[in-house]
Amino acid sequence: MFKSITRRDFMKGMLVGGVAAGSAGLLAACNSAATGDAELEEETSSSEEATSSSEETVETEESTEALLEVLEASSDNDEGIYMQALGEFYDAYQASLDSSLSVSERYAMMAIAEAKLTESGIASCYNTNGGGYYLRKGAYRTVPYALWGSDGDRLWSYIVTNETIKAEDYDYLRTTLWPELRGTGTYLDEVKSYLTGQGYTLGDTYSTTFSAVPTTWDVLSSSKSSVNSYTCHTMEGLLQYDSEGYQQPALATGYEISDDGLTYTFTIREGLQWVDSQGRAVADLKADDWVAGFQHMIDTMGGLQSMGLYIEGAEAYINGETTDFTTVGVKAIDDYTLQYTLAEPCSYFLTMLGYSSFMPMSRDYYQSQGGVFGMDNYQTAIASSSYTYGSDQDHIAYIGAFLCTNCTDKNSVTYEANPSYWNAENQNIKTINYLYNDGTDATKLYTDYQNGLLTACSLNTARKELAIADGIFDDYATISYAGSTSYMGFFNINRQAYANEDGAMASPKTEEQEALTHAAMQSQNFRLAMAFAYDRATYNSVSVGDELKYITIRNTYTPADFVITTEDVTVDINGTATSFPAGTYYGEIVQAQIDADGYPIQVWDAANYTGDGFDGFYNPDNAVEYLDKAIEELASIGYEVSVDNPIYVDVPRATYSETSRQSAEVYKETVEEIFGGLVIVNTIESDSYDMYTAAGYGNDYGYEMNYDIQFNSGWGPDYGDPSTYLDTMLPYGDGYMTINLGLW
Repeated sequence: MFKSITRRDFMKGMLVGGVAAGSAGLLAACNSAATGDAELEEETSSSEEATSSSEETVETEESTEALLEVLEASSDNDEGIYMQALGEFYDAYQASLDSSLSVSERYAMMAIAEAKLTESGIASCYNTNGGGYYLRKGAYRTVPYALWGSDGDRLWSYIVTNETIKAEDYDYLRTTLWPELRGTGTYLDEVKSYLTGQGYTLGDTYSTTFSAVPTTWDVLSSSKSSVNSYTCHTMEGLLQYDSEGYQQPALATGYEISDDGLTYTFTIREGLQWVDSQGRAVADLKADDWVAGFQHMIDTMGGLQSMGLYIEGAEAYINGETTDFTTVGVKAIDDYTLQYTLAEPCSYFLTMLGYSSFMPMSRDYYQSQGGVFGMDNYQTAIASSSYTYGSDQDHIAYIGAFLCTNCTDKNSVTYEANPSYWNAENQNIKTINYLYNDGTDATKLYTDYQNGLLTACSLNTARKELAIADGIFDDYATISYAGSTSYMGFFNINRQAYANEDGAMASPKTEEQEALTHAAMQSQNFRLAMAFAYDRATYNSVSVGDELKYITIRNTYTPADFVITTEDVTVDINGTATSFPAGTYYGEIVQAQIDADGYPIQVWDAANYTGDGFDGFYNPDNAVEYLDKAIEELASIGYEVSVDNPIYVDVPRATYSETSRQSAEVYKETVEEIFGGLVIVNTIESDSYDMYTAAGYGNDYGYEMNYDIQFNSGWGPDYGDPSTYLDTMLPYGDGYMTINLGLW
């Protein structure tokens, strides 16, 4: 169902025939950007240029026809719009899923798909989690360590001090102790020994901030980090990564894998109990709890179900082809033996087990709260007042390290150690405090940290100045390096909402301007022009200062160093068999495909073996060149662009946050200056967190997205394979992040 604030009827009328009288826009050919940097010899240049010109003409005509087809279709033509923008990515990605490929071949093929995704321009990767200066009382990598999943949010093992850790001590842990001891199982004990030897006293409380309480406490019903970062404290998986990056037994004491790689059999830890928020036992932990959890996860269809596709029979259940869950390959052989049967061998299946999709749920407790199984039954149940499961922290059963004893919106959230936790004797953190901070006061975080209320404090420009004035910056400020979450500037290529559901954050555009922007958003060249005009470093400098403005810039959706080939591989790149030796980074192959396609994009720094820490897009000359191509093509189908009739793009701006407000202004000023008034950025103001997220991140469907470009969403990996990122860009609602493109 579409909201009344959308412009669907108008768009249908304006775009019949692909021409809107009196309107203007920007459009581009998907395949017209290839360029070479080698000079041709004089005697061959004439014929070569003639061939190139002829090929470009054909490509432009084909692209124009495809674009017209998309524009003539109704605004709910999600499939056509998706394939116009991401068809090359989709085809390349499907090829990478061939089960006959080795793991390294799979990585190489996925890197080619990543290149196509990058070249499409549908999203502009700009940042990662981490980055900036911090004051800390928490020791380096003393929480479970993995680039993927939720284990890194489980704080039970965190080693904190009562005093701010000096930069030299923190760097010693980071550069010396952790690398030396990784894999020995001794790192946590040695950290304690080192810190106490340096005069620090150890604490058992971790305190941080929050801006909104979770919308649900049902860990299996949402993939949003705004939910999972809270619920992960209440839950535990079969295995868990330790602080050195190795999987260890958790609720399972061991496992076996069948010779064909299809069956994983886990032995469940005996004698454990589910408890309520007061620590009272409510049920015994059994293997069946993973069966119940898996079915409930799919029944909710909350965004976690894509990982269920790896399990035999799950796809048929998800698609409604069967309602018989016994056909799904999750079985309790007995009370303490759990078995997963995969649809096909998966080399990275074990890396998934720390994420929400594979968490257990007490069947008995769930049913006591009105819970039922089966998709249709679930939808009926949640509409009933008798269904209370996950409604708050008092209506879930706990098996993790902590119990939530208080959750008060706009005030505080408190966790206390679960005395029934299986690993309680090794638990370092006994209390977790979340304190409300809506970001309106740029210095409150620093003040609270100095008053002993917080375990860490990021230093934006304003807080850094306070630390300098207090004489603590030089000795205590540490740098947080790039993490695994990739934040993207998403283009809404099928926008249908021009205000939030309650009418807030309304676009100032006329209907003609809306139609123009819609046409522009179908253009690869327009999207790339905007990517080349985005000065990420200056944007970042607002929050972290000039000296660190490059540190968290990321250039690909999947981090360029996320995986490495373990064997020599040869893949086809534009008709040429191209070989990469064992030890080749993912990003190096992405770059090879981008170079072969002729796009002026850098995603891999070969000298430093990274795809982070530099801006491989920002280039005003390239921005103008791609904009000119787009204007020319759009003119050929009846749209005209000028300073009197520019493209208007709406970008949400969180005016309640000084950093967000200033960053949005940097983006607006940079883009408008480069394009000389041909593109105008409307910063659409929101005066609260709820209003801001209601324009984008807080929505569940593409048609609800109220922006043309937004910078408030990202993705962190759920398991150790590039598909954990790339799957999110699949069509037909299978890709969780495609809603950010205004689709499905």
